[in-house]
Amino acid sequence: MEAKITLSYKSEKEAEAVAKAVSPDNQKLPLGLFVKTTSKESTVFTLIKCETRLQTFMATIDDLLGCVSVAEKALSISKE
Repeated sequence: MEAKITLSYKSEKEAEAVAKAVSPDNQKLPLGLFVKTTSKESTVFTLIKCETRLQTFMATIDDLLGCVSVAEKALSISKE
């Protein structure tokens, strides 16, 4: 299974901040699971590959999007 998630932001700085916030998820993953997040200009790209169970794949996507949401909220608060 494979998912490509693309998120667009107003600025390159915002995209870079979100990508850095979720990048720790790119480390120390279970065997059969691959997650890579990068940013380019004002867009964040995440590739998720899972060779194990569907539940693992879905949980990984859910976890990533939850972390993105927290990063976006932190950015919003820091602008105030």
